[in-house]
Amino acid sequence: MFDIERWQEIFETLRKNKLRTFLTGLSVASGIFILVILLGFSKGIENGVRSEFEQDATNRISVWTGVTTKGYKGLNPGRYIQLKNSSFDAVENKFDNLLEYRTKDYTIWGGTVNYKNETGNYRVRGTLPDNQFIENADIGSGRFISQSDLNDNKKVAVIGNKMKMDLFKGENPINENIQIFGMNFKVVGVYYDPGGDREESQVYIPISTAQQVFNAGDNIRNMAFTVKMAENFDDAVAQSAAISESIEAQVKEIHTVAPDDQSAVRVFNTLEEAKKIFSLIATIQAVFWFVGIGTIIAGIVGVGNIMLIIVKERTKEIGIRKALGALPMSIVGMILQEAVFVTMFAGLFGLIFGLGLLELVGPQIESDFIKYPQVNFNIALITVFLLVFAGAVAGFFPAYRAAKIKPIVALRDE
Repeated sequence: MFDIERWQEIFETLRKNKLRTFLTGLSVASGIFILVILLGFSKGIENGVRSEFEQDATNRISVWTGVTTKGYKGLNPGRYIQLKNSSFDAVENKFDNLLEYRTKDYTIWGGTVNYKNETGNYRVRGTLPDNQFIENADIGSGRFISQSDLNDNKKVAVIGNKMKMDLFKGENPINENIQIFGMNFKVVGVYYDPGGDREESQVYIPISTAQQVFNAGDNIRNMAFTVKMAENFDDAVAQSAAISESIEAQVKEIHTVAPDDQSAVRVFNTLEEAKKIFSLIATIQAVFWFVGIGTIIAGIVGVGNIMLIIVKERTKEIGIRKALGALPMSIVGMILQEAVFVTMFAGLFGLIFGLGLLELVGPQIESDFIKYPQVNFNIALITVFLLVFAGAVAGFFPAYRAAKIKPIVALRDE
């Protein structure tokens, strides 16, 4: 039942002790505010890292080669390890049932591309059809490289959206011819990439065509695979790591490289890296929760202390109430209601202020590793209610103490 006299009494008490009430509310509000900000930025870090990984497939294994640093089986160090079509075929055949997508690349950096009077330098990549999925490239119009293009060594090209804007100036590029180093290629598709302009400033052509027109023979620059994901993330990481190690050992064996030569053959596993990063994010979130909850606990302790002071100051008043017939539960309710009110009001203020600041500042943050800092509103609201419960618990003990005071003792209190 709503007791207006009780609320008038509470507001009168708060009005008489403005500074104390303000400082108590500030400690509680700042605890919630700090927790909301910390959780928001931890979510922003998670969003940023996820967006970085989304630029390519998360379960990707990439193979690159370099120069040997150790002699092996009579061969001197300093040899450049050149991947071949046969290197790719050997890995693909061995792990075929474990692989989802697979591709090999022959790349030309800074290729000159022309369309009519427009010219630009872009990365030219000879590749396979599966590369669309490994690179997370979305086709905006047309299509990607097909197996038919590979079989017939067709001079077709799939260009990035940034390249389209640079060269075509609003024209439809599909079925138009561009010149790559003076050779005509028909544009059959335009793609978009989560990596943005950098990833969209390149052109894909069939690798068989690239090897032919650039006199590459059967050379390739690198190869990439995605593994079939197990249902359990840890199992998927373990399986991917095992495949990575086996691929590295196989490529080293094919090209006669020392098993411990880390420079000659480099295998990069995004799933392992993702696990390391996400584990770090989980640790950061746990630390943020710890700091935020610690701040809230400090606020709750402040509420408890203030309630003890209030009980002490109102001892005579409580004695008079009991002498006039006030029940112990009425005394407990009076103290608890004040504690809950201060805690809830301050907690909601801290919550709203924190969410408002994230909403205002979040979109202004331009960082690759912090994107869209935000807090799950339900979690934040639950935190406030837990705070109110904790405030009620903090106020209960002073209230219980007040209810146990004997009227004669309370009236003698100085």
